[in-house]
Amino acid sequence: MKSLIICLALVYIATCVLLPHEQFIEFIKNYGKEYNSDQEFVYRLNVFKQNLKKIEQLKRNSNVTIFGVTKFSDLTPEEFKEIYLMKNLPPRVVHPSEYTYYPNVNGPASFDWRNKGGVTAVKNQEQCGSCWAFSATENIESVYKLAGHSIPTLGPQQIVDCDPYDYGCGGGWPYNAFKYVIGAGGQDMESCYPYTAQDGTCNFQSNCIGAKIGSYQNIATDETQIQNALVSVAPLSICVDASSWSSYQGGVMTADNCGDGIDHCVQLVGYDSTASTPYWIVRNSWGTDWGISGYIYLQMGQNTCAMDNDVTTAVAA
Repeated sequence: MKSLIICLALVYIATCVLLPHEQFIEFIKNYGKEYNSDQEFVYRLNVFKQNLKKIEQLKRNSNVTIFGVTKFSDLTPEEFKEIYLMKNLPPRVVHPSEYTYYPNVNGPASFDWRNKGGVTAVKNQEQCGSCWAFSATENIESVYKLAGHSIPTLGPQQIVDCDPYDYGCGGGWPYNAFKYVIGAGGQDMESCYPYTAQDGTCNFQSNCIGAKIGSYQNIATDETQIQNALVSVAPLSICVDASSWSSYQGGVMTADNCGDGIDHCVQLVGYDSTASTPYWIVRNSWGTDWGISGYIYLQMGQNTCAMDNDVTTAVAA
């Protein structure tokens, strides 16, 4: 009997050792990962194992957020921030007089601009901290559509390359992107200015403009004001703390799982206040193979991930 117990214990130990390795192989297959050497493979495997432990801890501490393996699970938190989040931001100071306030519109209990044709398909910024340019671009697309035009697919690379106020793949603010687009006279179509996921030389083509804007607004930092603006105007540009998003798979991201340091910008497209945990519907720019087909739900009423700190929208020309 003693020998049998020892054998069973050894099998259990072996299974525990092999399980992360098997998960890692499955992860490589699912996301088409390639590593340049055996040393890198071993390093990424160890990072993956550490992330599995963090994911299990997150699961134990959350009832409404679904955490798990994602395409970022072979990256350390430092690598994730360096590659996918904003590393550098220009100073951002908004005087109270610059905020726009919207009257209470008594919006519906749930609202989603996707159901109204107000957003384009989910984009992918890839390994470049250009989220701010994507957030601005997505808002301009929506605003132009809601001004009575066909919705365009615009090129965020133009903003990355040409905006003189920000830092390209290093980071930036959507309001600066709006200032640049206004000054340039418009934003090119994606077909004329394709995305390269790296900083480049400005190649704006005035004969390929897909949309123009006349001004922009800073929305007051209050979730009721944000809801009023969202329903009244368009899907909004918001900037957030996304440092905890690398393992998000679904459900509602709650405030206790988020920080409050701005490092990412996205698009706010709707909300559902009827859910057991009311949430905002947020469109990300990491492709459709992350989150809820490219979206994340943020808990309402808690300034989750600092979502109400920097909210802006372009205004049609």
